[in-house]
Formats: sequence, structure tokens, C-alpha cells
Amino acid sequence: MKRSHLQLLTDFSGFQRQVTQVPNEVILTSPEISPPNDWRNLVASWNVELPSDASLKIEARGIYPDHVTKFYALGLWSADPTRHPRESVVKQKDADGDVHTDTLVLNRPGPKLQLRITLVGTSPKLKLIALSFLDPKAAPLPLEPNKAAWGKSVSVPERSQVTYEAEGGKGWCSPTSLSMVLASWADRLKRPELDIAVPVVARSVFDRNWPGTGNWPFNTAFAGAFPGMRAYVSRFDSITELEDWIVAGIPVILSAPYQLLGDQESGSGNGHVVVCTGFTETGDVIVHDPWA
Repeated sequence: MKRSHLQLLTDFSGFQRQVTQVPNEVILTSPEISPPNDWRNLVASWNVELPSDASLKIEARGIYPDHVTKFYALGLWSADPTRHPRESVVKQKDADGDVHTDTLVLNRPGPKLQLRITLVGTSPKLKLIALSFLDPKAAPLPLEPNKAAWGKSVSVPERSQVTYEAEGGKGWCSPTSLSMVLASWADRLKRPELDIAVPVVARSVFDRNWPGTGNWPFNTAFAGAFPGMRAYVSRFDSITELEDWIVAGIPVILSAPYQLLGDQESGSGNGHVVVCTGFTETGDVIVHDPWA
């Protein structure tokens, strides 16, 4: 059985729609979702176009044959955090599980899933919900390398978080990586509005309860809010899956432990975020490191 599974939802017509007594509030509740693996961990990410008065709240619960968990809040997102919160939700731990910033961690494996999405504001446009399921006790399945990626690279501009150290850039590996990739698409699509300075990205993805700019779904939500753009969080079982994206000409932002990046001195910590831009002729990963 596969260790990880990604499910993308773009059609919400099957969700139950409830208009509440709160002005401009709609609650969408999904049918039961049956992942194909014995998952315990879930990262949900979303793409939504929100006007300045709008917000999104996403929740999930596990449905077991003998028990249904509570709805866990996986994120509060808004276009303007001075009007609606933009933050993860803390202190949700109970007998069934907990939320670690952006990751739902359940104590029992394999439930069905139900989502509840609350939209507030005038004309929010929900485009995508991505569900990345993980069975942390399963071993990754071996995959043959996609050697078509070897010797291939994607053009991505280099940017450094160190440039902004006085502004807090020491912790900006994620928004710096996102700024690089968005700038790449700005050039390729001839859309200059996607070329966004690192400090602007950092402010736009900041999560006070993390605290910092490393909330993955917040980073993808920022990118995916642009018309015509899609961004989401996924787990890879193998470098082969990364190679597939490079073959398609798409750079990938990676979150990885320091040891995987060759740094044996930094300890585990929160790891580091880099941009994979390609592979060498012999199959080694090429990255743009925002700390460089």
C-alpha cells in the first residue's frame, strides 16, 4: 500500500451548502472521502480567490466505523488579516488526535474523511482543495528513476533570504523559495504581477501561531490565489516523483531535513526549504538554496 496519497478536489457541487445567519457566510460540507491508504496524517491546502472582505476556514474530521472525531481546524485564511484572522489554530489536542500547525495527526489509522469549509464575504471563489494523506508507518514503495530528468534544469531566478536578515529574513526560507518560483512563472507566462519581492511574500504568508512564514498551506494559498495559478502541498515517496515534475518543466519547492541536504551539524529542527530546479547528468538534485 502506498505510503502517501494526494487527492485534488475542484468540483464542489456535491458538497452540502448551508447559508447561515451570519451575513455573507456559507458552509460547505463534503461527502465522506475514502483515501486508499491507512493514513494518520493529513495536510490540506487550498486555492481560493478572496476579495478584501472575505475569509476561509477549513476543518476536517475522521469517520471510523465506531466513532466520529470532532472537526479539527486546519487553517484560517483571509485576504486581509486586519479584517479576518490568517493563522493556524492551536490547542486542539484530544483523545483522537491533534493539529501540528498545518498537519492533522490522528492516533488511529485509516478513517474516512469529511471536510467542512466556511467561506465569509462577497463572492469568494474556491478553486481547489488538495488533500495530502500520509501513513507514517508504511515503507515507501521503490520506484525506478525517471532518467529523462537527468541533465535537465528549469530556469529560476536566484534570491537570498540573507539579503533581508535585518527584516527577519533568517526565517524566510519558505517565502524566499516561493518568491523565486513565482518570478520564474512571471517570466515564462509574461505576467509581471507574479514577480513579488521576498518581504511582500513573507508578510502575506505569516502565521502568528506558527510563529513565522513556514506554514506550507499558507505559502501555496498565496500562490494559488492568483487567477490561473495552482499551488498545493504534497508528500513524495521517492525522488522519482520529483523527477517527473522536472521533466514537465515545473520547479518544485522542497521542505527537507538538514541531514537530507547534507548538513549534519544543524540537527533536526524544522528543516529547510529549497527550490529543486533540475538534476545533474548523473541524477543528483540541483537546488536554489535561499540561504546562499
